[in-house]
Amino acid sequence: MRKSKDSGKKKWVDLDDAPELTREFFQRADIYEGDKLIRRGRPPLGDRPKQAIKLRLAPEVLDHFRAGGAGWQTRINETLEKAVQREKKKAKA
Repeated sequence: MRKSKDSGKKKWVDLDDAPELTREFFQRADIYEGDKLIRRGRPPLGDRPKQAIKLRLAPEVLDHFRAGGAGWQTRINETLEKAVQREKKKAKA
């Protein structure tokens, strides 16, 4: 197999390198509830799950949160949630 210099991931050169797609392969790949296909992975929490978006932030903001290590995106979300709550309290006053 040949490796790509850009991604570092192995790429198939020959179709014979692909795994055999057996009945068991496809049975493990999807989860069904009756005839309905259920998405794999973490289920959404609550009625309003978080949404993936594209957001441009100042480099200083990213540097600050990334310096705290893993979980920097969660910390940005928590900071924004606190700011929203403060604004709601101001609006009620």
